[in-house]
Amino acid sequence: MIAVLNGVNLNLLGRRDPTIYGSLTLSQLEGQIYDWSRDAGTSARCFQTNHEGAFVDHLHEAVGWASQGVIVNPGAWTHYSYALRDAVEFVGSNVPVVEVHLSNIMEREEFRRFSVLEEVAAHRIYGHGADGYREAIDWLVARAASATT
Repeated sequence: MIAVLNGVNLNLLGRRDPTIYGSLTLSQLEGQIYDWSRDAGTSARCFQTNHEGAFVDHLHEAVGWASQGVIVNPGAWTHYSYALRDAVEFVGSNVPVVEVHLSNIMEREEFRRFSVLEEVAAHRIYGHGADGYREAIDWLVARAASATT
């Protein structure tokens, strides 16, 4: 089981600058995540919030059930939320955490190029659009498989 947590403003997918974030709505993206997870031989549980505390609470809870890992796209919290960084560090000591961004944050505004999660996430994927989530699922499944062999 994989937890997928989407943060601030990701509820606006499909409406917020599709040239940067793509044309899929959050609901469509979550449908693809469920399909990709099933195809990879696992399952996923998706959550989105615009409230940082709720995001952190869900991260903490994921330790108990996300046996293969956690995928996070925190949105703008990526660049400044040390509370989120601390939560990812805690979760990452129990299960791997993959940081995903739809856009290539390294080619955007200067402030977006910095991630407080970079040092505590097990893996980072950015700039691959929705496919970044598929790549994260595949990475987590492969990592879990290699850990059991």
